Parts: sequence; structure tokens; C-alpha cells
Amino acid sequence: MAELHSLDAQELQRFLERRRASPSFPLEMSLADNLTEILRKADEFVPSKAGSILLDNPTEKKKERHQNTLTFIAAFGAKSRLLVGRRIPADKGIAGWVYIKGKSYCTPDVQNDPLFYSAFDKENDYYTHSLVAIPIRIEQEVCGVLELVNRRDSKSYSQQDLNLLEIFAGYMSVSIQNVLDGRLAQEIAKRDNLTGLYNDRYLHIALSQSIKDCWERDSDLSLLFLDLDFFKRVNDSHGHLAGSQVLREVGRLLDETSRPAKAVAARYGGDEFVLALPGLDLDAAIDLAEIIREAIVTTTFCPGHGEIQPDPLNLKGITCSVGVASLHRHVSDRADVESCKSTLLRLADSAMYVAKETGRNRTAVAGEPVRRRDS
Repeated sequence: MAELHSLDAQELQRFLERRRASPSFPLEMSLADNLTEILRKADEFVPSKAGSILLDNPTEKKKERHQNTLTFIAAFGAKSRLLVGRRIPADKGIAGWVYIKGKSYCTPDVQNDPLFYSAFDKENDYYTHSLVAIPIRIEQEVCGVLELVNRRDSKSYSQQDLNLLEIFAGYMSVSIQNVLDGRLAQEIAKRDNLTGLYNDRYLHIALSQSIKDCWERDSDLSLLFLDLDFFKRVNDSHGHLAGSQVLREVGRLLDETSRPAKAVAARYGGDEFVLALPGLDLDAAIDLAEIIREAIVTTTFCPGHGEIQPDPLNLKGITCSVGVASLHRHVSDRADVESCKSTLLRLADSAMYVAKETGRNRTAVAGEPVRRRDS
């Protein structure tokens, strides 16, 4: 089999964010291995000079398949490196027909086939004379296409080839689903069940790695330690279901607000949250802390029937106190990553308590007086 090419790990991630996988966690190496194995096995079943896998993008997917776009995420054979990453409208070509119809397709004479989309052949000086394609399904839903091009023995593809690949399609679907199941299991282990944010166990792992990466790049890293003010009053006044609903909504708010900063947002325990911010210096972290603080105080929680709290409560005026610390400003010893991590967490936590002791609903910086108050 010729050398295989695929999108890099970060790009591949977007195409595997389906119902069995959760957005926003790192891609495992097994995915690239899995794609290689799928194409290798297909080539064993039906020896071909080239082949590719095209998938739709689930984050952009529309209900009407013809409105979607297919991306070459992996390919082998001559000119395959030029294909990877290219996109085609789902209503174009044989691959598009297979994707829309959910049916396999075989053509012995591509050049005279009215479905053939010749743009790539013309652009890359390639000649396709025969082609066979089958739909890729995940949980019975068509999400892409496997194409094989130009049978290696120079013969045209036959009905037997098509039958073999359709049998192979079942193996392929199970193989991809196994990857997604493994990814989901890993993700569940990293997540807090209530808020959907990372749990404290994964936070420690991610924070240690982020500190190492920032040291290597000589970039800063800041940490926010956030605690809701008088949260016990919510439980005492409205019950623990209401408290859990508020925590879930705070988790969503933190995720949405901190996502542009590529934060690692975690529930540290109870009503305490920690945000690790690789690449953000102290001033940028303070600005983000203030955005979050103001977002919480201006949000109406439990405004409707929630997943946990059944009745609308329209809770207003919930506030938080935030402590901030950063690598460049507060940690001088770089000899030990774990010691550095503990120092950052301790300093941000202490600053959060300073914010509480000086009136709550404010942001405090480690080792400094409270510098941000309500406007």
C-alpha cells in the first residue's frame, strides 16, 4: 500500500465530534491509527492504486445532506497529499451521490460517468478510470464515504468488489464506533457529572502539562480561583435541586465565557471553580475574571424549567469572588512542576479569600490589595 496521508490531529478532531464524543478534549493517537487500518483493510479487500475517506463536519452538519460539505480526511496513492484537507460540496461527484443516497456505487468508466466530478483530476494532473465507493455510517447515520480508485491490476471494479466492500462497511462502522466509545469513556472520566466542566483530578493533570508547555515556550499562565458567595443560602432557601441547577448553569457560563481564552475550566469542589489560562498574562487574566464576575452577577439563574430544578425560580443577584495568580508574576522557582502548580493554586485560592474578606463580589490578585470593585 502506498504512503497514507491524513489531516493532523487537531484538524481530525472536528470530524469525530459526534454523539459518542464530547467537544473540547484532546484527540488520541488511536484515531489516526484507526483511519490507516480502515484504508489498509479496504485495499486488502479490493487492491487499488488510490483511496480516500471523506467525512462531513458534525459541527456544521445540516439536516438536508445535499447542503453539507465533505472533507478528505485521509488518503493514499499518487497525489494523495494534495487531496487531504480539500472540501467538496455534498451534491457534487460520485462521493456526494453515495453520501446523499446512502448507497454504494461502482463505475468501470469514470470519464463517461455523468456523476463524476473531474475538478481534482484536472487540478492535479491525475487520471481516474474506475471507482468504487461505499457510505460510512456511525450509529446507522451516514457521515461520509470511502472511495477506492483505479484497481491495481488495471481491471475495472466488479460487482464482487462492491459486495466485498459492503461487507467491509460493517467492520468499518464498528471500528469507528469503538474509537468513539473509547474517547467518550476517557472524556467521562475527566468530567464533573453536574457541571460538565473538567473535574479536579483532570485539572491537576492538565495544569501540570500546561505549566511545562508554557515554560518551554517562555509564555505566561494564569489561574483563576472562583467561589460563589453565600451559595448555601440558595440550598437553604430553595432546596438542593435548585442549588445543583445553579451550579450546572454556572458551569455553562464559565465554559462559554472562557472558551475563547482556551481555558481549562474545572469544578474544584462544591461551589468552587478553577480556570487555568495558558498564554494569558496577569492583566489579561484579571480582565477575564471581571468579565466572568460581571456575567454571574447579571445572570438570572433557573429562569425556566431546568434539567434538575423543575420549576422556574428566576434567581438574581448571585455573586462570586475571584482570586488570580500567574506564573511570571508569582512563581520564581521553575525547578519542580508539581511545586509550581501547588504554589499557583494556593496563591489564587488565598487571593479568592481576600476578595471574600473585603466584601465579596470582587477580584483579588495574589499578594496585592483588592484592585477591582463594583462599578
